Amino acid sequence: MFVTTSYHSTTAELEQARSLAARLGCRYVERRQSSLPRLQREHGSQDIIVATTLGLRYFPEGSKEPFFFHPSSAQVRIKRLLHGMPDGLLEATEVQEGDVILDCTAGLGSESILFAYAAGPDGDVTALESEPLIALLVGEGLKTYESGLKVLDQAMRRVKVIQTDHLSELKRRPDKSVDVVYFDPMFRQTIEETSALNPLKAIANKSELQAEAVLEARRVARRRVVLKEHRESGEFGRLGFRMLLRTNTKIAYGVMDV
Repeated sequence: MFVTTSYHSTTAELEQARSLAARLGCRYVERRQSSLPRLQREHGSQDIIVATTLGLRYFPEGSKEPFFFHPSSAQVRIKRLLHGMPDGLLEATEVQEGDVILDCTAGLGSESILFAYAAGPDGDVTALESEPLIALLVGEGLKTYESGLKVLDQAMRRVKVIQTDHLSELKRRPDKSVDVVYFDPMFRQTIEETSALNPLKAIANKSELQAEAVLEARRVARRRVVLKEHRESGEFGRLGFRMLLRTNTKIAYGVMDV
């Protein structure tokens, strides 16, 4: 992997690209007027991260389409909430203003953004992502993406992304230190089913949720542990969650009140 910039890079882009290369332990390559395929030929066919004024673009080896951060469904869902419409995730988690929330499977950050919106300025939302590159792309996107919707941008800035596996982080946390712990192992299937996420297929963590992680989550949570899965999934029963039935959707939430 190497990091470069857009054709007409600014000083800020150059500094960001060099900083990212150092953070990832890979090379920084000057763009000059070279196309990305030419850079790949010159430096070996590799994954590329491009720092642009619009954010980071990730081009995996052999892909013509990049992955880049976007709040995706969070933008639509927050607009619905602003119009007084309910949201299944917030109903299942019962997030309140000022809550401390640990999202153990950050993925693309959409649900962490919703948590940050619901918990408000006095809340605390931490999103965990085991894969370094996804953590980098999502973390940087949350810091810099401008949606044009003030409350959404404010919510994004309040999400803290930590690159770590959730079991290690849960073991590190004190008893009853957060209000809600959330798991979304469905993210691995979302990547498989969504063409726009093709660039992430090779790097996403596809491991199933461990029972040990759920036990640690129950210890850490003050109020509730929540699992998102397909409504026909056997994971609710295997892991001991009470499923909340929902109509007209293929997903469901399981809860543990602690």
